[in-house]
Amino acid sequence: MSVGFRTLLYKEILRFMKVLVQTVGAPVLTALLYLLIFSHVLEEHVQVYPGVSYTAFLMPGLIMMSLLQNAFANSSSSLIQSKITGNIVFVLLPPISYLEFFLAYLFAALIRGFTVGLGVLLVGLFFADIEMRHPLWILAFALASGAVFACIGILAGIWANQYDNLAAVQNFLIMPLTFLSGVFYSIHSLPTFWQGVSHINPVFYMIDGFRYGFFGQGDVDPRLSLAVVTPFVVLLAVLTLRMLKSGYKLRH
Repeated sequence: MSVGFRTLLYKEILRFMKVLVQTVGAPVLTALLYLLIFSHVLEEHVQVYPGVSYTAFLMPGLIMMSLLQNAFANSSSSLIQSKITGNIVFVLLPPISYLEFFLAYLFAALIRGFTVGLGVLLVGLFFADIEMRHPLWILAFALASGAVFACIGILAGIWANQYDNLAAVQNFLIMPLTFLSGVFYSIHSLPTFWQGVSHINPVFYMIDGFRYGFFGQGDVDPRLSLAVVTPFVVLLAVLTLRMLKSGYKLRH
């Protein structure tokens, strides 16, 4: 990769690293609050998988939810901030290819998402014994799912004209998809109709496949989950590259 790519990637990583309390500390604290509240209320009343406490069951969902939300937040907030302040021109002027532009924002979003996810995992170890029976499944779903939300963040950042537009995407798309994906429950505890609705939500497969990597148990086969998630990675990556190449709301 070129010097321009490495510089842009470094700039994007430095952007969130300089405000770690806000970009990493706050999401980890939010996940900790969810953990404390839900585990306190439901630990003695709910057991989803045999031999797995509710707190342990909850942890992978919180890790993945935090990873996804922060991958989205990093790429979307960086682009909208650059557009509003006008310094996007300094990113577009250097001889960086559309692929390098895309990969720099993608990798930076993944790094932030993984950093927050790791922080949630480390905090969670104080509250529950967490197994990692299939680490390759964990890594595969973390990478694929994080890439999906990083792409959505880039697309949202390109489309948005102001922070309110991003808030709308966050509130009406990101939050419902993640909260209704089985983070806090198994879909088998839902009525039949809502189980069917959950199967339409692609984030359900991200959460369930990721959780399978920890416990070797899930609501669906992890191969099916990965087969659902992978096309979204390809589709959104192609769409993002096409939008970058068109210059939509960046060069016009």
